[in-house]
Amino acid sequence: MTASQPQPYCHRPVLTRQVLAGFAAMPQPEHLLDCTVGGAGHSSLLLAAHPHGQVTGLDQDPGACQAAALALAPFPGRWRIHNCNFASHQPPPQQRFSGILADLGVSSPQLELAERGFSLRHAGPVDMRMNQGAGETAGQLLQRLSEAELAALIRTYGEDRRARSIARRLVARRPFANTTDLAAAIAGAYPPRQRHGRIHPATRTFQALRMVVNQELEALSTLLQRGPDWLLPGGIFAVISFHSLEDRLVKQAFLKDSRLERLTRKPLTAEPEEAAGNPRSRSAKLRLARRVQGAGVGGVEGSGAKDQPLRRPPPG
Repeated sequence: MTASQPQPYCHRPVLTRQVLAGFAAMPQPEHLLDCTVGGAGHSSLLLAAHPHGQVTGLDQDPGACQAAALALAPFPGRWRIHNCNFASHQPPPQQRFSGILADLGVSSPQLELAERGFSLRHAGPVDMRMNQGAGETAGQLLQRLSEAELAALIRTYGEDRRARSIARRLVARRPFANTTDLAAAIAGAYPPRQRHGRIHPATRTFQALRMVVNQELEALSTLLQRGPDWLLPGGIFAVISFHSLEDRLVKQAFLKDSRLERLTRKPLTAEPEEAAGNPRSRSAKLRLARRVQGAGVGGVEGSGAKDQPLRRPPPG
């Protein structure tokens, strides 16, 4: 894959020590599927640690794919990158991996570039799509949903107790000129003393909109269902989540799927030194499972409705 001078993609991968330890004993041949390759932080470390290993990287963000290609250049012939969402990826029928990694966090470059539409503090289009060439923008979603639908979205995906007040303000103020205009409208739903804390009051609502725009929980559910069938016996399945709904889905899948054996009863989290140096790592949770020898295809044992992600509101 070639690229013409993409913008610098400075991103620090989280839980690297735990990830390297988790994949230390992969079955042969060592071939990792990195479902969210991003800037290839984890993949680069894993290729360095496994001199005969290979990586297939996926990312729906074209800019991330370009950055990954540059980062992996020191490992010629040992990697491939596909610009796609992991939920739509279909490996060749006989392809099996010795490990699968999914880091579900949003990368720092995506958050910091105003034109991507994720930023609370820098004015940009109200977009929030990982792949800006497809799908509905956050601005379009905000225009389409009713006050009740917006409140449910913010309450469920943002876990914000002020969801109804925020939704009321959003409906009254829409449309929004840019992301800072949107952030200011959300902040107005909070008492003045709560508008200038360490965490911006619009953070949870922005998170909720991003998750729905990109159908993140639906994509994760698809990966958790299909992923075990892509693994060699003894292969490692690792997921890094940053949201309680994501972690709950991973926990339940690893617990109930007869194709998998849990390797972590409780999630692995950042050590104090990493948490101090990389604030993004503080909310990261890593869960690991191993593909069971001789397990069949599609081995989820009964899943109640409470374990399924809420569906994206349909277009009106």
